[in-house]
Amino acid sequence: MSNGSAEKKLKAMREGGHKLGRILAVLLEVAQPGVRLNAIETMATELIGKTGGTPSFQTVKGYSWATCLCVNEAVVHGVPSDVLLTEGDMLTIDVGLLYKGFHTDTAWTTLISNIKHQISNIQIKNQKVEEKEKFLRVGEEALKKAIEQARVGNRVGHISQVIQETIEGAGYHIVHSLVGHGVGKKLHEEPQIPGFLKKRDLAKTPELHAGMTLAIEVIYARGSGGVTYESADGWTIKTSDKSDSAVFEHTITVTSDNPVILTARTN
Repeated sequence: MSNGSAEKKLKAMREGGHKLGRILAVLLEVAQPGVRLNAIETMATELIGKTGGTPSFQTVKGYSWATCLCVNEAVVHGVPSDVLLTEGDMLTIDVGLLYKGFHTDTAWTTLISNIKHQISNIQIKNQKVEEKEKFLRVGEEALKKAIEQARVGNRVGHISQVIQETIEGAGYHIVHSLVGHGVGKKLHEEPQIPGFLKKRDLAKTPELHAGMTLAIEVIYARGSGGVTYESADGWTIKTSDKSDSAVFEHTITVTSDNPVILTARTN
């Protein structure tokens, strides 16, 4: 890719990523007890339309929605529905934007809660909330550390390794069959970015170069990390043991200096 083309790509992805980060921030605010998943999808569609872009996920053959919305044991590719969010649910909002010819992709898992501490059964209630909050904090930390590894001279394996160490070090499990990916003209490009690293494979993984744009994803579960692909809607992938799961994802670009988060949730 020529310097002019690379600059055009990065400019579009910076603009699109900024818009997408703001959209996700709004959707996370809307996600409260009593809200239906379809309402979040409707808002996402409206907000994406206002950017002048289009939903990235609708470029996937057969997928008609702007978001993937996953509750509790649903890991990825959750189809928006009339499911009602309730206190204590964990919701993953995954959304992508195709803007000026380039995609950006981001996802975040949030705990659905208006009142975390209730008078009745307060000790048990607090313990459950704290366990879920810890689970989510670990994923956020893993993504932060993974992004820090996205530097010229490192390899994809450095990203994978730190995700695995952070998640497994906290007692949780990586979903091995689902990965992050390159992103740009297409929503899913090379290289694949697993959340784990096989022993002695670091040197075999792709090198990172300035200008690469990556969707780094931390995909993990409280249970075994195994998943099932069988679902009524034909899309939703769930944990096979029905344990809670979470996803944290940002689109970033590798530079000669520090990596830049393109989908940061800024004003």
